[in-house]
Amino acid sequence: MARVPSAVTNAVHRIRRVPRALTRRDRSRPAAPTTVALAPQPHPWTRALGLTAVVVLGAWLGLLVVGNVRVPVGPMNTTMALRPSLTGGTKINVSPLGALQLDSHTAPVRLDVNVDQLDPERSQALVDHPERLSGLQDEVARDVAHGTADLAVRSCVAVVTGATALGLVVYRRPRRALAAGGLALALLAASGGSAFATWNPDSVLEPKFSGLLSSAPSLVGDARSIVTEFDVYQQELARLVTNVTKLYDATSTLPAYRPDPSTVRVLHVSDIHLNPASWKIVASLVEQYQVDVIVDTGDTMDHGTAAENGFLDPVEDLGAPYVWVRGNHDSLVTQRHLARMKNVHVLDDGEAKSIAGLRFAGIGDPQFTPDRSKKTGAEQSQELAGARLASALRDQRTAGTPVDVALVHEPSAAREVDGTVPLVLAGHIHREQNEVMEYGTRLRVEGSTGGSGLRAIEGRYPDPIETSILYFDRDSRRLQAWDSIELGGLGLTTAEVSRHLPEENQPGAPTSPSLSGTPSTTPGSPSPGTRSAPTP
Repeated sequence: MARVPSAVTNAVHRIRRVPRALTRRDRSRPAAPTTVALAPQPHPWTRALGLTAVVVLGAWLGLLVVGNVRVPVGPMNTTMALRPSLTGGTKINVSPLGALQLDSHTAPVRLDVNVDQLDPERSQALVDHPERLSGLQDEVARDVAHGTADLAVRSCVAVVTGATALGLVVYRRPRRALAAGGLALALLAASGGSAFATWNPDSVLEPKFSGLLSSAPSLVGDARSIVTEFDVYQQELARLVTNVTKLYDATSTLPAYRPDPSTVRVLHVSDIHLNPASWKIVASLVEQYQVDVIVDTGDTMDHGTAAENGFLDPVEDLGAPYVWVRGNHDSLVTQRHLARMKNVHVLDDGEAKSIAGLRFAGIGDPQFTPDRSKKTGAEQSQELAGARLASALRDQRTAGTPVDVALVHEPSAAREVDGTVPLVLAGHIHREQNEVMEYGTRLRVEGSTGGSGLRAIEGRYPDPIETSILYFDRDSRRLQAWDSIELGGLGLTTAEVSRHLPEENQPGAPTSPSLSGTPSTTPGSPSPGTRSAPTP
């Protein structure tokens, strides 16, 4: 056996004695307190924010994956779904014709209705038995109600499943996952309550069209019938689907717009600024909407030179009378050239003319600033021009020939005629505006029908091409509704139409006093034919 060196043996004995020494020392002294380091805990707000993110994301994923309901609506196969949204509302997609949007409710969810296809057998049955179309609306209403109920149940299951599954993945604790699912269900219920509380069945009165449907506003009625026939949202959704069915049956070609015979249709354009594409757009709208008269509130030119006069040649062939007032980019040379053209009516200095059953009066812009300069006293000159026009309007009323529509270029001049005419049209600012002024006159400012002309390339994005169709009752000569039309600017191919009703034409609105014909006043109120200063 090998002998162990004594040095190694001594080292082993020393090591063995160390624990005993430590033990004796520990017995003689109290033990020092031991500190255990804990993992830092997140702030309660951070935990709540994280749980909220899991709930919202899980609910959204659940709606995307399993939140769709396929519903046969009449002869059409549709898909209904709820989608997260900041503004709510309803979107109806009619592929391939486009879509329309309704401000039906305000909630963090949007109802999407996709018209997928037309069922051949059910469609053929309608073709073979056209008498069934009379009962199609009731059938569609029942289908929509049934589909909405199924969608509500499916959406509840979708949001709970999605939030619970994501919570289990993130937290790996069943209790936290179930809490996420419960919160998702509560969020959906709160969204449904918000939608119910803000539900607006009259939203179908003012739809916003896009795509090819923008040229077929007749799908939801003309300007006269929409006031009396549209009262229940579900019924009108049924009517819409019924009309789309007929649309598809007509080999998917858009029908010609058939306005009410008693409606006078006015196309309002402004600020064309030498854009040659505008004339083709105007001619197309005149034909599509059967326009009775075109109103141009100025800035047709860019510099007002005689060399630009050739740009105006298409005006004579647009298919409707052309009423024009001078803008600040139009010169007197431009005005005289237009006055010599057939079918053109130039208005200035308060002159009034009756055209297509309406009486118009207007005044040209007192400024001529083709270089976009601002002259001293420009605002005062606009107010003076507006005051001159207001005086002419009062003279017309006194003579028994009240004016229905006044025309100016700048809105500042238009404000001076408040109370002397039911409606005043303007332009100049290249964006649409609408308001009822203090004494009852409605001011409508049109955007640029030329997309701001060459100015469109100065900004980051091209300006849209904007115009409007105004619908007037032929008997009362009052504005009934208007369609705002917006087309994509330079290089863009988008189209959007939105319908609007004056407040007095909304269902249930009280009858407002007329500013045309015999003025009606109430005790203590200013006469519609005069302006009075507000009480300080």
